[in-house]
Amino acid sequence: MTLLNTTLKWLLERRLPRIEAMKKHPGEVQQRVFNQLIRRGRRTEWGRRHHYNSIQTVRDFQQRVPVSSYEDLFPYIERVMKGESNVLWPSPVRWFSKSSGTTNARSKFIPVTSESLDEAHFKGGKDLMAMYIANNPDSRTFEGKGLSIGGSLHENPFSSDGVVGDVSAVVMKNLPSWAQYIRTPSLDVALMSEWEAKMERMAEVTSQENVTSILGVPTWALVLLDKILARTGKSNILEVWPNFEVFIHGAVNFQPYRDLFRQQVFPSSSVRYLEVYNASEGFFAIQDDLSRIGEMLLMLDYGIFYEFVPMEEANQPFPKALTIEEVELNKNYALVVSTNGGLWRYQVGDTVRFTSLYPHRLKVSGRTKHFINAFGEEVIVENAEIAVTRASEATGAVIADYTAGPVYMSNGTNGRHEWIIEFSQEPDNQQRFNQLLDETLREVNSDYDAKRYNDMVLKRPIVHVVPRGTFYGWMKHKGKLGGQHKVPRLANSREYLDDILGHLLEL
Repeated sequence: MTLLNTTLKWLLERRLPRIEAMKKHPGEVQQRVFNQLIRRGRRTEWGRRHHYNSIQTVRDFQQRVPVSSYEDLFPYIERVMKGESNVLWPSPVRWFSKSSGTTNARSKFIPVTSESLDEAHFKGGKDLMAMYIANNPDSRTFEGKGLSIGGSLHENPFSSDGVVGDVSAVVMKNLPSWAQYIRTPSLDVALMSEWEAKMERMAEVTSQENVTSILGVPTWALVLLDKILARTGKSNILEVWPNFEVFIHGAVNFQPYRDLFRQQVFPSSSVRYLEVYNASEGFFAIQDDLSRIGEMLLMLDYGIFYEFVPMEEANQPFPKALTIEEVELNKNYALVVSTNGGLWRYQVGDTVRFTSLYPHRLKVSGRTKHFINAFGEEVIVENAEIAVTRASEATGAVIADYTAGPVYMSNGTNGRHEWIIEFSQEPDNQQRFNQLLDETLREVNSDYDAKRYNDMVLKRPIVHVVPRGTFYGWMKHKGKLGGQHKVPRLANSREYLDDILGHLLEL
């Protein structure tokens, strides 16, 4: 494996000059991607409908093509799933990523073309390792196996000619043979459809391997690692995998889990953590500097054209949309993409905030539909993550999961927020935790602070501490275990709060 490690590192290092050129010339790179997408889209029904033949500039494109939600595009996607060609993209589409984004019942089916696999997902996987090795030239990660935690695959519900599944499962199934050789577990285990049986089998298989890296969602990685510890009787994962180097994570904010991983799972300063922004719609960003926690380099040459919509314009069909050269630091934008998977001016549903320009690094600040604004307080996920992290650090707590929503005004009483929190390590002072949670929200969000002033609109939040396993049990009850399913952090209704509290009463 030493020769393989040396060879792969050498090959990956050759990718770095291209990445450096992308950092220096973001506008040119994005213009080239835009031109390629428009040229390929001209042959599709979508392109003919929106007169792609006469689109010469980005401004032409923005004036002619509306920003689309999934619901807007679904009639076209459904036709693609039924086997029609040249609807949204000229090449054949056999794979579809099934994503819900939250725990609601509606599933989204995102086309995954050969171009989006090759030019985005696979390219992103190679680039993230190239940048990791650039940061860690003595890495021996390829002397062991990379553990991938993903979903499963199923038949296309609209046609026998096609496959749907979590994006991680689609990518795993299509990996080249050399990449299959260096990952674990085997596909027959990794793609098992019954989640709990898969976790047990993965724990059995991978606990006997020399695992040096993990790629997965933190919440589901913890489920697997807990099972491995239970099976082996070890006190932490480094006793199982002494050569472990790096945990590559995405899909949820890692900050609330960071202490848990560092203190209990991988208790060593030599283990590194690398964040990626990978979604069903494409591979967007990679943490290129491990010292810049939460900040990721936007990858501009993956066949994806990016637009950034100021939040005040986010609900307009033809909003003022900025290109990569027009964005400003520390402003929240709704992310809109046009991709080599046939998505055109598609609202991803995420909000992002740039932390540096040239190179363009960003943080995912929240979801366009995940916020609390029942009283004009406009609390976004980023606010909540900062508050939870600060309260945890000050009280020795480690968060397993949480969600929050509003308590509406009624019978003359003021409103408030209500939180459900599951700890893997409870705070040394719960009242202090609750106080810091509230105080930090007031500090980072002036609208929330104004509503909290003298309890005039909002009273101090209610915090429910629930037993370990509550969120896992609720997700299981909803049929949402595994893959990219995740607990919604914030909601502007009581949908999730009431459902979880009701589930607890049934136990």
